[in-house]
Amino acid sequence: MLHDLVSDFPEYEARPAQAPLALADVRVVDFSHFIAGPFATMILADMGAEVIKIEAPVRGDDFRQYPPVYPDIGQGAPFLWSNRNKRSVALDLKSADGLRIARELIAGADVVVENFSTGVMARLGLDYATCRAGNPGLVYCSVSAYGREGAFADRLGFDPIAQAESGFISMNGYPDREGVRALSPVMDISTAMMAANAILGALVARGKTGQGQVVEVALFDSAVLMTGYATLQHVFSGEEPRRHGNTSPDTCPSGAFQAQDRTFYINCGSNKIFQRLMAQVLERPDLAEHPDYASGAARSQRRTELFAILDEAFSRQPWTHWQARMRDAGVPCGLVRTVGEAVRSPEARERKLLTRVPHERLGWVPNLALPIRYSATPLADPVPAPTVGQHTHEVLRDVLGYDAARLAACEAAGAFGSRPRRAETADAPS
Repeated sequence: MLHDLVSDFPEYEARPAQAPLALADVRVVDFSHFIAGPFATMILADMGAEVIKIEAPVRGDDFRQYPPVYPDIGQGAPFLWSNRNKRSVALDLKSADGLRIARELIAGADVVVENFSTGVMARLGLDYATCRAGNPGLVYCSVSAYGREGAFADRLGFDPIAQAESGFISMNGYPDREGVRALSPVMDISTAMMAANAILGALVARGKTGQGQVVEVALFDSAVLMTGYATLQHVFSGEEPRRHGNTSPDTCPSGAFQAQDRTFYINCGSNKIFQRLMAQVLERPDLAEHPDYASGAARSQRRTELFAILDEAFSRQPWTHWQARMRDAGVPCGLVRTVGEAVRSPEARERKLLTRVPHERLGWVPNLALPIRYSATPLADPVPAPTVGQHTHEVLRDVLGYDAARLAACEAAGAFGSRPRRAETADAPS
């Protein structure tokens, strides 16, 4: 598929050469793996932070092996998606020299991010209290499944588990069957965004106080937040959210409809939108003003008959006909697309969401932009995710001042994984 990049997607347009970066001079030492932690640090890297990703030698982050994998670069598409603009340092944290190097990197860092199982960083002597002793301005972000303290601190957790336990799955799907998970790792992504926001807030606070702090974000907490306002609706009413498929319990009509050629979605979030839909799009002013359809609650009670009217009307013309009319009338609507259709859509091209960037081995790789636009400090130009340990010598030379002899000594001592390694025991919570 990569050979289609040139024909399907535009080349990335470089940022203005002299424009500053929002997080220039911020250094992040990133011990995280899988999605939530690495995606958070990628957000920081895109803003201009220097992100040094610490990985186990040879194997690296297990997320590298999520398919489709390109063996010649030692990683798959999911890893490329979440690890651009970073430098990889391979350290054996079970070796004395590897651990010493990690501590030296932390001593000069602004931010540390980790998402190991609870207790792993403490056993390594890389916990906040230890790190803070030599770096009081350190912002130390810990991403966990259920928090670092309390009865559930030892539990591991991944995105689908968080979807299940937060009630999110129970809300999604159709009423006549079990709830369904979202295939997208929405809880990992939301946790990453929360972690990045929390780190930014801690950096602002440090600018005022001069002191760092611990930042903690839990996957389960983020998942509960992602149930939206349904949580408070339940507390107020005592009722559990019901699964409504493609319709909405709060607005009507809202759902998927079939034109002559394509399925599309409309959402009438207010009475005025409904009135414009009926009067201007379908040319049924009689229904726009009918008392049976005067409110969202009234329309919801008559959803079956209203949807039948809409289904019959929409089936008469193709999508392009209805799209033009609804856009003119100010009725929110959109095609029900596949992922492939979405990234090749006029909207995605207009927003320059998916572009291609050069890769030294593959020629080109796709790059999916963050939904952030800065006028004065545009995001960093994307550099594809590194191979395991690609920048080990470079970082130790440039950041810690190691010369060739010292690098050779560290390598001989097994700091970079040259010695046979024992089996790993640290799991990732998210």
